Amino acid sequence: MTSTTLHLSKSGATVACRAQGAGEPLVLLHGVGMQSAAWGPQLDALHHDYRVIAVDLPGHGGSDPLPQGSTLPAFVAWLDDVIATLNLGPVNLAGHSMGALIAAGFAVTHPDMTRRVALLNGVYRRDDTAGAAVLARAAEIKRGKVDTQTPLARWFGTSTTDTDARKQVSDWLNAVDLAAYGTAYSAFAGGDKTYADQLPHIACPFLALTGDGDHNSTPQMSRAMAAQAQHGEAVVIEGHRHMVNLTAAEQVNTHLLAWLKRPETTKELL
Repeated sequence: MTSTTLHLSKSGATVACRAQGAGEPLVLLHGVGMQSAAWGPQLDALHHDYRVIAVDLPGHGGSDPLPQGSTLPAFVAWLDDVIATLNLGPVNLAGHSMGALIAAGFAVTHPDMTRRVALLNGVYRRDDTAGAAVLARAAEIKRGKVDTQTPLARWFGTSTTDTDARKQVSDWLNAVDLAAYGTAYSAFAGGDKTYADQLPHIACPFLALTGDGDHNSTPQMSRAMAAQAQHGEAVVIEGHRHMVNLTAAEQVNTHLLAWLKRPETTKELL
């Protein structure tokens, strides 16, 4: 599916997206260094019942970047601009990795515009060691040092499916604008605690999903996030790592469909 572009109504910036299907809207947000095409298996499987919109994050694919130094709340405000421009009304929202941080922030700050939220391979309250490592990587990227092989080795195993997906992901990483990558990665590195205290305010159906082999977006993180949300569910897919929506697409799609069919819920008093 080809990407289309539009101008955002609030900022005037250009955003690129891939849209398919009709019905209740489902917005998909990819991770740092990726593109909307990373949601290909989900677009193919879910468009039969939903209007699926996969969006290029700022500075990725065909979308204009945010100003250098932008933090996670700026990416959440950007998403609000996207949803308003597309006139989608309340949306179902799924994000992967950095996209999961944005999705969680949007669900917290715009509950009336969020039907359901799903966080795939999301991060939550990194420990000191993991936090220091990701901040160090963000600093390296800002200095122009980009190592794609180390994350690829973490994200993928050796199966044929993993090998094929790894090549495509490598191409996306190598195509990303370096300055925009640095901005997004810095926001990702510093964003794991930004909305963490507010997860108990999320009242809509909430899914946190990861692979059991993802040592950065760990099963413990997914379970902790699901426990914080009012109607949370955690799913851990065995034998897979960080790019689980590509390497275990059929299983992920099954869980996303089940999440999308959960009845909408209202906020409970805390």
